[in-house]
Amino acid sequence: MDKVSQAIEKARTSNFRRWMLNTFIGRFIPFNGPHKFKIIGITDHGFEIEMPYIRKNLNHLKGLHACGLATLSEMTAGLTLIRKLGFKDYRLIMQEMKMDYYYQAKMPVRAKYELASDWLETIVKKPLETNDAVFVELKTEVYDLQKNHICTATTKWQVKKWNSVKTKM
Repeated sequence: MDKVSQAIEKARTSNFRRWMLNTFIGRFIPFNGPHKFKIIGITDHGFEIEMPYIRKNLNHLKGLHACGLATLSEMTAGLTLIRKLGFKDYRLIMQEMKMDYYYQAKMPVRAKYELASDWLETIVKKPLETNDAVFVELKTEVYDLQKNHICTATTKWQVKKWNSVKTKM
């Protein structure tokens, strides 16, 4: 198990380790840092991440900014997918994203995403035995603290094994 996976496992049951993980992610993904996203929960199958209602996340109407909500959704789905697949074995690239907005967020919001292990085996791992890449769509719903459905993100991910990745120099 790699160090990132170990850190995530320890953060499941320890508030201090979750704080450390949040700090690490804020530094490791610097363009997400200003949003102050916070991992609230980690389960066997996914993550729950909160976006605070702070000035840097607000739009001109004093609601949470649409791009911040999209980033929160992408991060939640992407972290869940790569955690379940493994950081060392697979590479993810988000190919496409579609957002549907329903309600203006005037308080902190939370995105939660979970993946079933059997789905992952059938839809991703088995096809990668014979294909270089697999494309999967994940839907992430975002709710505010009063359970208002704020938005739904549909992210399409390209998944490859690292030994299939070709880069130009």
